[in-house]
Amino acid sequence: MNLRKRIEESGRIKSDLFQKDFLLTWEKSEKDLRLILEVAGILKEMREQNISSKVFDSGLAVSVFRDKSTRTRFSYASAANLLGLAVQDMDEQKSQIAHGETVRETANMISFLSDFIGIRDDIFLGEGNKYMREVGQALDEGYEKGVLPSRPGIVNLQCDMDHPTQSMADLLHLKNHFGSLDKLQGKKIVMSWAYSPSYGKPLSVPQGIIALMSRFGMNIELAYPEGYGLIPEIIELTKINTIKSGGTFSVSHSMEESVIDADIVYPKSWAPYHIMQQRTKLLKTADKNGLAELEKTCLTQNAHFKHWEYNNQKMRLTKNQDALYMHCMPADISGVSCKEGEVSADVFEKYRILTYREAGYKPYIIAAMMLGNMFEDPGKILTGILNRNIKRVGI
Repeated sequence: MNLRKRIEESGRIKSDLFQKDFLLTWEKSEKDLRLILEVAGILKEMREQNISSKVFDSGLAVSVFRDKSTRTRFSYASAANLLGLAVQDMDEQKSQIAHGETVRETANMISFLSDFIGIRDDIFLGEGNKYMREVGQALDEGYEKGVLPSRPGIVNLQCDMDHPTQSMADLLHLKNHFGSLDKLQGKKIVMSWAYSPSYGKPLSVPQGIIALMSRFGMNIELAYPEGYGLIPEIIELTKINTIKSGGTFSVSHSMEESVIDADIVYPKSWAPYHIMQQRTKLLKTADKNGLAELEKTCLTQNAHFKHWEYNNQKMRLTKNQDALYMHCMPADISGVSCKEGEVSADVFEKYRILTYREAGYKPYIIAAMMLGNMFEDPGKILTGILNRNIKRVGI
């Protein structure tokens, strides 16, 4: 299908993305999600064809990372640049936040000439998504009172509940790998806990994966050792999604049993829900001794499950002994990045380039979220870009 026809077909998808923040995938309709996937694919093809997709002459995309990041940080910057926006990373340690500046003040002060604010806040359970909404409320007030010339859109770059840019990039990866979204119907995806020599990893990736993939008729198996559950409300949401989409959802406490006949395996460590609750309380009170003791306890507990490593033996149990391996990266690779980890070195190496490709969709997903927020008719904008036909490189 040529580029122009792809744009025309995307224009037939009527979404409700315009001037709406992207905070949780389950707040978006299936049409919203499908449009983002289509626009992301079109933007990717435009870049491959050396077509400039700049739609901004000026403006800022502000990033607020309250946790470490490589892929998402650079994906956000790449997405903003792809559309013509400059990026400004806000270092909270260098801001007046350290001196007591409130969220409503900060939100307005960084937004005078900003078009987007990307936020990662995944450390405090029950607080990350809440913080993003507080920023949104402050922006609403600033715009309504005439302080801001426009209301910047917010993109969730990972919170305590969801990691929408990751899960949407993963969905686009699956769509392209298997040929279409329709071909995901009935595919078995295993979202499995895996051993890691660290503790406190967020719940947002596994929760984002099961909540999103359950909307496309997939057969989801969530696997984890006893006691390593996720947020109960998101489990219930996933169950509802599978009923609506015609898929299935089950929970297993054996990695070996869960991966039998799987089409996709996603082995990823996370901290148990109840541990994240304890950790959040200790972080809020800056209880260093309590945090150190909790970490010691959790690492001891994790060590009982070192056999939860995805390796060749488990891979041979999957569909055609070759299920698609996925990971949000960085993976804990046994014998490479750690002594014992989530995945064996040989299995990871087999799928390493595919995981790079998986990660490579994220800049386009973020750019598509931005276009959907900024323009009521993204198809019209994309057609304008195509008609303009300005080369990205060269004359």
